[in-house]
Amino acid sequence: MNLTRLSLSNGVATFVAVLLAIIFGLISLDRLPIQLTPEVESPEITISTNWRGAAPEEIEAEIIEPQEKVLRGLPGMREMLSKAQRGRGEISIKLTVGSDLQRALVEILNRLNRVPQYPEDADEPVLNSVGGSSRPIAWFIIKTQPDNTRHIASYQNFVEEVVQTRFERVPGVALSEMRGGRAEEIRITFDAYRAANLGLQLPQLVAKIRGNEDVTAGKLHVGKRHYTLRFTGAMDAEALTSLVLEWRDGKPIVLSDVADVELLPVDRDSFVINKGEPAIAVNAHRQSGVNVLQVMDGLKEAAAELEAPLASAGLRMEQVYDETIYIDQSIGMITSNLILGILLAVGILWWFLRRFRATMMVSVSIPVSLVIAFMVLHATGHTLNVISLAGLAFAVGMVLDAAIVVLENIVRLREQGVPAAEAAYQGTMQVWGALLASTATTVAVFLPIVFMQEEAGQLFADLALTLAVAVSASLIVAVGVIPAAAKNWLQHVTMRDPHADWWDRITQTIMRLTATARRRSAWIAVLICVPLGLTIALKPDADYLPEGNRNLVFAFIMPPPGANIDFIEKDLGEVIAQRMAPYLSGEKQPQVRDYFFVAFPSGAFMGVRATDESAVDALVPVTNEAIQGFPDTLAFAKRASIFGGFGEGRTIDMNIQGRDIETLLHVAQTAYGAIQKAMPGASIRPFPGLSLSEPELRLIPDERRMAEAGWNRDMMAAVMRALGDGLVVGEHFDGEQRLDVVLRAQPWAMPDDLLSMPLATADSGVLPVGELVTLDRTAGPDQIRRLDRRRTVTLQVTPPEAMSLEAAMQILEEQVGPAITAMLPEDGAIRYSGAADKLDEALVSMGGSFMLAVVILYLLVSALFRSFKDSLLVMLVLPLGTVGGVVALQLLNLVTFQPMDILTMIGFIILMGLVVNNAILLVDLTRSGERDGVSRRDAVAQAVRMRLRPIMMTTLTTIFGMLPLVLSPGAGTELYRGLGAVIVGGMVVSTLFTLLLLPSLLRIGEQRQPSNLT
Repeated sequence: MNLTRLSLSNGVATFVAVLLAIIFGLISLDRLPIQLTPEVESPEITISTNWRGAAPEEIEAEIIEPQEKVLRGLPGMREMLSKAQRGRGEISIKLTVGSDLQRALVEILNRLNRVPQYPEDADEPVLNSVGGSSRPIAWFIIKTQPDNTRHIASYQNFVEEVVQTRFERVPGVALSEMRGGRAEEIRITFDAYRAANLGLQLPQLVAKIRGNEDVTAGKLHVGKRHYTLRFTGAMDAEALTSLVLEWRDGKPIVLSDVADVELLPVDRDSFVINKGEPAIAVNAHRQSGVNVLQVMDGLKEAAAELEAPLASAGLRMEQVYDETIYIDQSIGMITSNLILGILLAVGILWWFLRRFRATMMVSVSIPVSLVIAFMVLHATGHTLNVISLAGLAFAVGMVLDAAIVVLENIVRLREQGVPAAEAAYQGTMQVWGALLASTATTVAVFLPIVFMQEEAGQLFADLALTLAVAVSASLIVAVGVIPAAAKNWLQHVTMRDPHADWWDRITQTIMRLTATARRRSAWIAVLICVPLGLTIALKPDADYLPEGNRNLVFAFIMPPPGANIDFIEKDLGEVIAQRMAPYLSGEKQPQVRDYFFVAFPSGAFMGVRATDESAVDALVPVTNEAIQGFPDTLAFAKRASIFGGFGEGRTIDMNIQGRDIETLLHVAQTAYGAIQKAMPGASIRPFPGLSLSEPELRLIPDERRMAEAGWNRDMMAAVMRALGDGLVVGEHFDGEQRLDVVLRAQPWAMPDDLLSMPLATADSGVLPVGELVTLDRTAGPDQIRRLDRRRTVTLQVTPPEAMSLEAAMQILEEQVGPAITAMLPEDGAIRYSGAADKLDEALVSMGGSFMLAVVILYLLVSALFRSFKDSLLVMLVLPLGTVGGVVALQLLNLVTFQPMDILTMIGFIILMGLVVNNAILLVDLTRSGERDGVSRRDAVAQAVRMRLRPIMMTTLTTIFGMLPLVLSPGAGTELYRGLGAVIVGGMVVSTLFTLLLLPSLLRIGEQRQPSNLT
């Protein structure tokens, strides 16, 4: 081979090439972006539309449905989820992988422009392409200083202008959000009794106030100058008090006669509690493809800069969540396991070779192959993350295979007395074909993974790419570097195999066990049929993605129906704070480092971190105990997933769809109980809830009385808003921001107070509200969900930790689904989504990838061997690998729960490329011996004897290189423990039994004759 000949002729150039590869690889490593997980292309666009005070039904009818109508049929749309809640409508559009996000944004904007009309006081839709699956990389908590008596919520404007603005200037930050603050508005609080006494009609009052704006009348030329003509009609809170409403008896009636005008915070609908104190929470989302460690450094630098302005304002800030902590731990753990794997692999090499120089020659394959992988990762725009790092760790044992085979063959020739230069060349040439075949098959099985489009495929393409590049690089090192090193380093070394008698005895045993046709037939039948049967019988249930072991517990609390924000604070937030206090102080264990409790109109969520990061599992029941026990409240806590957002991960969304909300809620209640019974220990989170939980005072207009009074429905609707939480009558720019101007009645306590409020009408004088409307006490939904334009109630089910997603899905489909299907109306349906939907897609894709890998292997080996028959012999060892992987998983499950998740399934694909390598070596040398005139029996014996040492060396270095990842606990290792177990188990079983199966297959049809080799 030209590369081998070139390296032998110029050893200095070979050494320089290795140094250059290491230098450029280290440069690439320094420039690689570091993230927690790989970039996943999952295009999502969110459309938000605010409409102050509107109920979910109005949001659905006036905003959501018209928007959905124009968005239907959007090219590339995979799913459309709509949420109508009080004062806000939101549509999340998930696009297919590969969709052009910018083009989709333009298309959505064009379609939204076709919406005929929005309500007069609704805001314009706002589009966001960050995506609902994006999660913050950092959370900061801001609280007042101990001597500051001002409430933290009033600092919203300050935090927006100072903190959020500074965070968003940090390179790599895409978005910063704030929770717990209260914006300001100009509120006009009118006295309905005084207004009625003066005969002021509210519709006319609204019209007067709505004229509060500046108007430019253009430019005028006067003499030598031109002037801009402006009418400054805008009035601030102080000026509004003198607004003339009417002129009577030569005296003005001004706004201050009937109303108070003040700059006030908006009504509170959320709050944040941190360590028992009120707070404001600010987060940061990263941009795509950035180095998270650098972004976090920028955020910490910004936080340090903000200490002075915050302190001068009487505030203090603390970071309570840092994603890079887990990244650092994962990198540290994988790095230590990688180093340990290298030491173990090198130790195995030395044990076999007993020569320091020979061991070092093979070991050079590890750093060179890894740095080349760094270069390719950087060149292809990938990142360094827990998955690509795992690929590097797994590569430690695999990249030694080619170098071991080459060096072992060179050493074997040197042991026979062949000169160093000739041994280096001949030893490489003799195994070149087999090495090319084994490397090509190992790399080929990764191709289906690299080209998978689904989320799982994108996540683990980094793993496949890293391993494929490292293994390919190891072949170049084996045929280019190892011969040159062997020529120079082994020239004056006497070589002797210290274990030669071992290989002789094992070879004789194998040949004796396969000596007769009956024995061979028995071995073939047992070693093909039994593994297939055991694989089917012992195959674990499938799961989607591993959870990871982040030091973060997330809890969700759904308060009683109709609970207001004050109730959530006093009866939930403060009580939970009291329950968490002993754990925060260390009085009880596990000690809590910090937590945050964030409430919003329909519920609350809570994040908790332990001081001892290994105690996160013990923190889950503690958090559950703290949030449960409240009447009519649903609450549960679970460990946050590394791959999902808050509350996502191993979840199944059971979507109950239909037209009538009450029927859907009744079915959902039944399903909730059925799931609890069928799946004890499962966490069930209903969206939006299990009842019409929003109490309503429904005002039904009396058409006749309204007409007699000279009013219509539009006028009455505006009046009702003013009597409720306020009618937006304009905006005022104060030089920094635009403030809503809100007209609102003085607070009333009881519904009867509302009905008795007097209203001055156009034609009927003063009438109480009860004369114009009828009050109906009822309840409505606090949120309306629509999945693909159909009303939906969703039960998000998280199976118990010891139950796989496939088993949970089977329970839902076979036990729960049929029981509630009969309760659905004719237009009703049950649809499963979430991780369950992704699992189905991934299983189909993985099944196709597995079969494609088998076909690629067969065809590739056939081409390299120039024989379909010999290729079939190699493929027959695959069941040995799969049964070893399945048995290893079952043994691992005796110690810790390990489902067959997608990453573990990829382990079986990787295993396919590994287990055929030993078979390729045996078949290649056997056929080579037969071509040289050796009998089939002797050719098999010769192949077994000559390849036994490299087979054992490559197998043991691969196993021991991966073993730390399987056995070591710690951050990150729990993600690929299953994958490592599959490869280790598969390699052990396949290696042991391939040495029986392949000789049995290869000796079929041999002539009965004595042999000198056994």
